[in-house]
Amino acid sequence: MDIRPIRTEADYDWALAEVERYFLDEPAPGSEAADRFDVLSALIEAYEAKVWPIEAPDAVEAVKSVMADRRIPRERLTAVFGSKSRVSEFLSRKRGLTLAAAHRLHDELQIPAAVLIRPYAIAPRPGSPRRREKAEG
Repeated sequence: MDIRPIRTEADYDWALAEVERYFLDEPAPGSEAADRFDVLSALIEAYEAKVWPIEAPDAVEAVKSVMADRRIPRERLTAVFGSKSRVSEFLSRKRGLTLAAAHRLHDELQIPAAVLIRPYAIAPRPGSPRRREKAEG
């Protein structure tokens, strides 16, 4: 089985070309070719995760993404935050997410709690020093 570690872009390009062959001619399950495909795919995935890691979204981005994916109107979040203005302040990063609101978002939208309680940047208030504050949970 011709497989080697992926350490460089050239190795990565080679592995992609090798895997592409299996998309054009799918190997039989359990065959050596299927095993080779699985191993190459795992190597490619590990290389991509190392070289181009994808950060988890912060609470604001997670909520916006869920709202867009599920076509949830902002008004539905009023019950979570208590008012339309608090929803707006949260989504525009002017207000931090309280632990109670994070818990309700987790229950209502099934967003992982770990995403909701991570610190994230709050927009500076007009007239305040230009510094990055962190949301408090």
